[in-house]
Order: sequence, then structure tokens, then C-alpha cells
Amino acid sequence: MTYLLALDQGTSSSRTIVFDRQGAIVAQAQRELPQIYPRPGHVEHDPMQIWGTQLATAQEALTTAGISASQVTSLGITNQRETTIVWNRKTGQPIHNALVWQDRRAEPVCAQLRADGHAALIQEKTGLLVDAYFSGTKLQWLLDHVPGARAAAERGELAFGTVDTWLVWQLTQGQRHVTDVSNASRTMLFNVHSNTWDQELLDLLKIPRSLMPEVQPSASHFGDTAAQVLGAAIHIGGMAGDQQSALFGQACFAPGMAKNTYGTGCFMLMHTGTQFHPSRNGLLTTSAAQTDTTPQYAL
Repeated sequence: MTYLLALDQGTSSSRTIVFDRQGAIVAQAQRELPQIYPRPGHVEHDPMQIWGTQLATAQEALTTAGISASQVTSLGITNQRETTIVWNRKTGQPIHNALVWQDRRAEPVCAQLRADGHAALIQEKTGLLVDAYFSGTKLQWLLDHVPGARAAAERGELAFGTVDTWLVWQLTQGQRHVTDVSNASRTMLFNVHSNTWDQELLDLLKIPRSLMPEVQPSASHFGDTAAQVLGAAIHIGGMAGDQQSALFGQACFAPGMAKNTYGTGCFMLMHTGTQFHPSRNGLLTTSAAQTDTTPQYAL
């Protein structure tokens, strides 16, 4: 018998589920993730707690299932999106707490981008409204406010990632710096037409290219876990942001199908097909890579 291992790293908890070949749940484990609120409008997580709680649930789920890592065919990751982490490539240590998707400290930068007339360009390239919700301005804030961070980034010493990237870095013990298109599309730095990091947007936000992870399709080989992490090397075969993975999980495979997710936030996503579709009222642009709205953008 072989199994699949699903890691679900969310805003308020980390969870792992073991599935058998028929898709039935064999075992699962969950740990609460502490929230950090330094001041109004600031929301943080400790990146080491993100990793620690996720690793603990994976180990517990395997134990509860009574199986070893060598019996797991593949591992998949789904994660809270937009949450921004920067760490030192050599030591693996974060330079600051993660800035959670709810964090609003980068709004002054976003206001300036809108005032300077960059909103249309960003929306055309990324499908996103200019907002502190997304990772790009969070990353810029970290580079500008953590002492020495920008200089270290320009020397190529730092790595950026959303939670998926951070987990793969830990699982592979620093061998893989990767993300998938669904998470990349939530950074405000990813061109959804070319499926690449957009140099013009990186330059606009003063983000060194060396920080950025490699972008792969959501179903692809992201690397293998280091054998000592879970007891055997496991193929990492899938990765997607939580809302996009939930859309797929609800079998919204055809254009026009939509679903709501109710969790820490409320999200509506729609499958829009393979074409880029600007909203008719001008408030929202959607694409195959990025189709969700938060409550403040709901149409």
C-alpha cells in the first residue's frame, strides 16, 4: 500500500492529512499557529513556528497512520497565500517575522503607486489591484525597514518566498528555492501573460531579481524532501495556494464555475478559462492564474 501526504499550512493552524490510493483519509493532525499583532494593522507569524508546527503535524500524521515516509509516494503543499518571508540563504534564518496577508503596513507604498499612476500597468500585467494585501509591497517594506536587508539582498544573500516556498526550502534543507504559478500570481510581481517574474515590476518596487524563487506549474516536481526530515526522501509533486487548490478540490474544472471558501477570510474564486478577462466595471481583472477576490473587492 502506498500513500499521499498533504500539508495544509493555514493562517491559524498547520495540518497534515495522509490519504490512501483511493483518496480516503487514513490519518490527520493539526496544530494551532500563534498570531502576532505588534500594533494595529500589523499581523505577523514566526516563520520557525510555521515550519515547526507543519513538521510536527506531518510526523504525527505518519505515526497515527502507522506508516513510514518510505511508503509515501508523493507530498503536496497548500498554503496561506501572500504571506511574505525573507531569509538568509546561507544560515536559513529569517530576517524578520513573516508579514501575513492581512498585514496593512505597506499601504502607504501602495497609495504612492496609485498616486503615481502605476495601477493600470500593474493590473494589466498581474490581474491585481494595487493593494497591501499582496506580497510585493510587503517584500519592499522588509528590505527598507530591516537593518542591512537591502544591502544583503543586493549581494544575493537573501531569499524571498511565500509560505509554500519556505516549506519546500525547509523540507529540502535549502536545496530548492521554488514556488508555483498560483502563489507567484499573488505577489503583484508576476506577469500572468508570460508566467514569469516581470522585470519592470521588480524594478518599480526596487526588488532585486536574485531574491525571487523559480516558478513551476502547480503539478510538477518541486524536489525531494531530505531523508532525515521525515525518515525517507519523499517526492514533492504538487503545490498551490489554498484558494486555488480549493477551487480545484471542489471540481470547478470548467470556465464559469465558482466557489466560496469560508475560513480565516471569505474568498470567492471563479474559473475563467484560458483567456485574460478584465472586469466590465473596471474593478477587477481575472485570469486563469489568478481569479480570487477578497471581500473588499467582491463584485
